[in-house]
Amino acid sequence: MKNQILELEPKNVWKNFSRLNAVPRPSKKEEKVIQFMVDFGNSLGLETLTDAVGNVIIRKPATAGMEQRKTVTLQSHLDMVHQKNSETDFDFENTGIQMFVAGDWVKAKGTTLGADNGMGVAAIMSLLESTEIAHPPLEALFTIDEETGMTGAFGLKDGLLQGEILLNLDTEEDDEIDIGCAGGIDVTATKSYNQTPRISGEVGLKITVKGLAGGHSGMDIHKGLGNANKIMNRLLFQGNEYDFRISEIHGGGLRNAIPRESECLLNVDENQLPAFLEKLKTEAQAIKTELAVVEPKLDICFDTVIHPFEKLMELEQQEQLLKTIYGLHNGVYRMSANMEDLVETSNNVANVTVANGTIEIGCLTRSSVESGKMDLANAIKSVFELGGFSVTFSGSYPGWNPNMDSEILKTVTSVYTTLFDAKPNVVACHAGLECGILGQNYPGMDMVSFGPTIKGAHSPDERVSISSVQKFWKFLLEVLSQIPLRT
Repeated sequence: MKNQILELEPKNVWKNFSRLNAVPRPSKKEEKVIQFMVDFGNSLGLETLTDAVGNVIIRKPATAGMEQRKTVTLQSHLDMVHQKNSETDFDFENTGIQMFVAGDWVKAKGTTLGADNGMGVAAIMSLLESTEIAHPPLEALFTIDEETGMTGAFGLKDGLLQGEILLNLDTEEDDEIDIGCAGGIDVTATKSYNQTPRISGEVGLKITVKGLAGGHSGMDIHKGLGNANKIMNRLLFQGNEYDFRISEIHGGGLRNAIPRESECLLNVDENQLPAFLEKLKTEAQAIKTELAVVEPKLDICFDTVIHPFEKLMELEQQEQLLKTIYGLHNGVYRMSANMEDLVETSNNVANVTVANGTIEIGCLTRSSVESGKMDLANAIKSVFELGGFSVTFSGSYPGWNPNMDSEILKTVTSVYTTLFDAKPNVVACHAGLECGILGQNYPGMDMVSFGPTIKGAHSPDERVSISSVQKFWKFLLEVLSQIPLRT
């Protein structure tokens, strides 16, 4: 399959994407890919450095005749979201991504692909190693840990970058030029609970929610996709009239991924089991009907287990937990009044863990308006605190305010229109791009973001369009050839 990837056009970009995807690079564990990129820059004889947090910067002089153009910083992040299907056996820390071609798409076998943001990284690598492409002075900025905290962008000190223009290559629709993005904040709630032993006459039951599409908790939040944590809680809430007690819940994963799966282990009174199951199965069918269009593969399973579970949640605390999660807002909270079809504020109930006397629930709240972000975060905090949880805010990052008078925006819009005989969609997105953070330390840098078409990011359905990569590459080269002169 790798040879099949290497035959795709543009060959230099796909070659570098394959090289990159052979290197394990989950967020927070980027040591191998940092070294890979340092070795790459050094092998080309280019100025290569890493900063204190692990970002890699590689500089390449302008080609002949382009020396008086403004210096361009090309920016993409090295890390990738590591998500896999439950039946897929895969070690993200030690194994490269296994790719294949399906029509116009490149996909991965049961895991995320890493096109977000690996295609941007591969394009920048191709520019750095080229001896034929005309370009202004280039500065490649490869950041770390974009997906789980943007600590690379936060840690980048002022004075390191030399570019006057920043091209962020992390947008996922090839007809879009991004000029703004949402900020975000992590909301984490924790609570201890009393564990009580099982009683006679109880049977064990495992409930599994799976088959959901998942996706990016910013870019896909408006699609009305199912959230495994909310679905599981809705099912359990319906069973409140019966004698059941929770042993464990494990749902969701990364904050920036809409949760696809959840598993609950519980005990229920043996005499009430048939009625309990009937009630929950009726609710499960209602949920499937509601989500049939957007979640056709949703599967909810009920399996009795050989032995009932030994440690269970105390009933009053269980009721409080279920009511708390039921009260949490999930999905779009407010649409923008300034930009049509733009989600302004949202929340993702990303993960729920109940085990060994401890509950932890993680949310990611996003907004393009800072006050709106904190308003929703405080609303979620209030619900948690009413449920007896301790709540912390962390990882807050700013949005990126659009600049419609941007010089580079005018350049890329003109190039796109000329190349493709159509106007691009100039948009702000509900994802968290690093431009907002970088702009804090480099307020004078003129920024836009664009990229190839990527679908299903942050899920094992992630795929990148082959024809779109060709379009993106053509567009990028033409933009670089028309970078404005220094004033």
